[in-house]
Amino acid sequence: MHLLQPQTEVNVSSLIRTLSTTDSDAAPFQLQRMEWMTAWSETQQVDWLILHFNHWFSHLNVILVRGDFEPEYFPATSAEPARIQFAHGFFNSALHEISHWTIAGEQRRLLPDLGYWYAPDGRTAEQQALFEQVEIKPQAIEWLFAVAFGRRFRVSLDNLTGEGGDGSTFKDHVFAQVQRYFSGEAVLPRDAAHFIHCICACIRQGKPLQLNEFKREILD
Repeated sequence: MHLLQPQTEVNVSSLIRTLSTTDSDAAPFQLQRMEWMTAWSETQQVDWLILHFNHWFSHLNVILVRGDFEPEYFPATSAEPARIQFAHGFFNSALHEISHWTIAGEQRRLLPDLGYWYAPDGRTAEQQALFEQVEIKPQAIEWLFAVAFGRRFRVSLDNLTGEGGDGSTFKDHVFAQVQRYFSGEAVLPRDAAHFIHCICACIRQGKPLQLNEFKREILD
């Protein structure tokens, strides 16, 4: 089973390394699908996400946690696992922070906030352009996550009091990046592919993401 497919009838073997599931995994996945179907509220879905992410990535010594304020990443210590802290208990914030973490390599995962440069809201046009440049891949991956969960995705320019830049162009870039993942021109990070595999196995009955689920007009 491939995690992404350009269209239903096409099998693209070179896109992503297949992550197989043994027969012994079938019952847990079935149970998890049932649990997700009963998670109607935002709080219930966030609880589900935290529980399952922490199980799926326990081998990497990292946990997903709610934050009361802004998102932040805390590297592992000798006493505690690394923490991906997302903002205000919002599901989409969790997906966004996970996407950043999947892109970061082993060395950046040793750094606070994954070593990201970040200027707060109120950025100049030059700062905003740099922000958008580093946000294309994370937001493209976040879109993949959101669709796997059956949730709406919205791009974020995150500069309400500054110079927001050309939102249309940024959306074009995010859409183009998603297309590159489907075509094989770009390869999904290992942990992003694993996360999508687990989501699809649990709540899509193993059905891979399809290119036709991603349209440019959805972003407007």
